[in-house]
Amino acid sequence: MTEVPLGGKGLSGKLRVEIDAELLELALTHRSYAYEHGGIPHNERLEFLGDSVLGQAVTVMLFTTHPELDEGELAKRRASVVSTVALAEVARGIDLGSHLLLGRGEEQTGGRDKDSILADTMEAVIGATYLSAGPEAATKLVLRLTEPLLADPERYGAAMDPKTSLQELAARVGATPPQYSVEASGPDHDRRFTATVVVGDVSMSGNGSSKKTAEMAAALSAWRVLSDRA
Repeated sequence: MTEVPLGGKGLSGKLRVEIDAELLELALTHRSYAYEHGGIPHNERLEFLGDSVLGQAVTVMLFTTHPELDEGELAKRRASVVSTVALAEVARGIDLGSHLLLGRGEEQTGGRDKDSILADTMEAVIGATYLSAGPEAATKLVLRLTEPLLADPERYGAAMDPKTSLQELAARVGATPPQYSVEASGPDHDRRFTATVVVGDVSMSGNGSSKKTAEMAAALSAWRVLSDRA
């Protein structure tokens, strides 16, 4: 196997799976980088594949390990694990952001820590694993990376509905109710939103491609801080 170039260097060790160098680099290539480098291929096709692999792996695992849960509860748990905020949390756990290939605009606006970019890239990496190492290796990677979420029931609710979870946690610990503010930036065809939530003495921010996703990202960050204190 050739040495992993550019953004992918060192990432295979964190993933604990051998991925073809070119496929891994493609998985890490955001469309902003591709457009700035002559329209080279980017990771959105791999993201499409990885989303399917991720969903199947999590669905089968939940179905086989939780025979006591009905369809509705299984669907809720799956949705929480494959959500943008949950995948971004997984990506941060392996420092995926430091390996991204981003265009100048995304680099300057904090793209390496945007939930949407991290989650999409995580799916692309899963897709690259499937093509390079096969379905079994891809499934093992998914289950290994999502294990912390699956092992902590409270994170199901937090990842799936962080705003409600934060509000409930704030009430439980006696903090003031969450207050949100949102700022928008960028051109109309590529608007980016930054939300800030203040709850008690905690203030956290989050980014997203919509007001809703930005507020969810901020709420999950605040929930983590308050949860650690509780």
